[in-house]
Amino acid sequence: MNFIKNNLANALTLGNLFSGCVGAVHLMIGDYQTTAVCIVLSLLLDFFDGFVARALKANSNLGTQLDSLADMVSFGLVPGLAMFKMLEPFGNEVFGTSIPFDIEYFGFLITLFSCLRLAIFNLDEDQKYYFKGLNTPSNTILIFGLYLAHKELSAFGFLFENEIYLLILTAISSWLLISPIKMIAMKFKSMKLQDNYPKLALLIGAILILFIFKTVGIPLVIIYYILVSLIFQKQLK
Repeated sequence: MNFIKNNLANALTLGNLFSGCVGAVHLMIGDYQTTAVCIVLSLLLDFFDGFVARALKANSNLGTQLDSLADMVSFGLVPGLAMFKMLEPFGNEVFGTSIPFDIEYFGFLITLFSCLRLAIFNLDEDQKYYFKGLNTPSNTILIFGLYLAHKELSAFGFLFENEIYLLILTAISSWLLISPIKMIAMKFKSMKLQDNYPKLALLIGAILILFIFKTVGIPLVIIYYILVSLIFQKQLK
């Protein structure tokens, strides 16, 4: 019984990793819909592994390391592959000039900075009630959400018609992951209403955006998240 109690959260974390692996494979073969399902499953497992560990008082250094390693695939490799796929049609052309390699490989900058962000997070003891920089799950929702909305509805065409815009997006995404900007975390330090205005503003706005824009709203929610976090910088501590 103790074995199950001590390892249930780790099993959920490994489920997150497995889902990320499956999502990455299907993304590479062009089955983005299965990848979308895998990302949702990884997000749920990533939430519940921490919840279960706290509920069962089964937090451990092993669990912490497993969580980061699983996130590296589900929320590090997958968004890098999504950007790889977005840049794929442009070959080795930038501004009409050929370079020695295909620009799609720049997409993996997101993967590299996701790895750096996870390492920084593990060493930073200040990020208990807020995130410093955009967390990797949110970044994955932003990047893959744009890809999904374009594939499903041909949305955000201006991005997908210009390799420069995609490269700029890659640079912004990479920087946000390690930026000093404080981001809202849905962790409650206090139950006082005034202490939770940022979380309420985020939650209500996100629901409205998804209700109005549906699939197109998925990446818009992350943009809204960044904006709300910027507005409430001084209250995040």
